[in-house]
Amino acid sequence: MLSIVIPARNEVDSLETLHREIDAVLGGSDLQAEIVIVDDGSTDGTWSRIVALAEADPRVRGIRFRRNFGKAAALSAAFASVRGDPVVTLDADLQDDPASIPQLVHKLEEGFDLVSAWRRERFDPWHKRWPSLLFNWLVGIFSGLRLHDHNCGLKCYRLEVVKEIRLFGELHRFITLLAHRSGFRVTEIETRHRPRLYGRSKYGAARLLTGLLDLSTLGFLGSLRRRPIHLLGGLGLLAFAAGVLGLAYLAGVWFSGGGPIGNRPLLIYSVAALVVGGQMMTLGILAELITSPGSRFGQGDPRPYSISERSGEP
Repeated sequence: MLSIVIPARNEVDSLETLHREIDAVLGGSDLQAEIVIVDDGSTDGTWSRIVALAEADPRVRGIRFRRNFGKAAALSAAFASVRGDPVVTLDADLQDDPASIPQLVHKLEEGFDLVSAWRRERFDPWHKRWPSLLFNWLVGIFSGLRLHDHNCGLKCYRLEVVKEIRLFGELHRFITLLAHRSGFRVTEIETRHRPRLYGRSKYGAARLLTGLLDLSTLGFLGSLRRRPIHLLGGLGLLAFAAGVLGLAYLAGVWFSGGGPIGNRPLLIYSVAALVVGGQMMTLGILAELITSPGSRFGQGDPRPYSISERSGEP
């Protein structure tokens, strides 16, 4: 069975059309499917439309958040409840074409674990296209995974991928990178992109800056997440060693009669290096305690969202 996941926020005008298009695609193929729609804190009647679709179509299930938690949280909630394999995600704004779903599934069957759509011809304003081009180039340079369109909402996954990767913050933009780093096989195919008919985009050029910040965070959470002491402790040890060497040199100068050392800048630098180095090593140890498997520190609810109600559940 195929699971179709749709995060939605204030998309009441587009949901019925999107459901009709998905129904046409499923009716023209041999795919059995479920449709999971997540209402991410909408204020325009989106939830009422989801409830109506679930009552009319047993394949539709709805999840409603108490407030807006973001797209990553919406995807996490849906991924936790899907029953099918593979899993397809697409946005609710009608810019992703559901007719591409069979192509994505067929490409996945060639031996890949994640297939991302590539919007070669995008119907977005320039202030969204150019930052996106720069973003995709930077992600490719940073990760070695060179795709044309990392951030397209239209993707197809094997179930094991969505059950393994963890999303929080704005990391939904890096799903391809997270999967690639876990050893999953990732590729892309060109799909059709469409102009937006209803509402307005919830993202702008400013997300390039937040994307760069998330990319730097992901760099730490990647190779050094399991052993943060290697980074923090290593830098702290270098700083501490530099401080010790500086103080040892000054001590030698003083004992050899080289004059007073209290007015030398090296003394201040060496003491500062000792303090900073000690703090970084301590921070590395604390981070190691928090991230180590089986640690009792930092245990809490891992879900980055709160669900108020569901619709269409058996």
